[in-house]
Amino acid sequence: MGAGWAWGWLFLLLLLVGLALLIVLVVRLAGGGAGRGGPGGPDPEEGRRRARAILDERYARGEIDSAEYDERLRRIQER
Repeated sequence: MGAGWAWGWLFLLLLLVGLALLIVLVVRLAGGGAGRGGPGGPDPEEGRRRARAILDERYARGEIDSAEYDERLRRIQER
């Protein structure tokens, strides 16, 4: 007779977890998700700006030389 209560609590817990996951999914889909550039996906220009900033930092720290910097910059601009 007491086993019915245990199954009821388990069902209620699973129902609440499922409902919470559904709410999170709906909010993420409606909001466009975190880190995306909107409905069309990531903004390619933003990616180029970020790549250029990283490249500039590496050059400034002396991790790459001028020839490698120029080559990588050319590849970033081709995209």
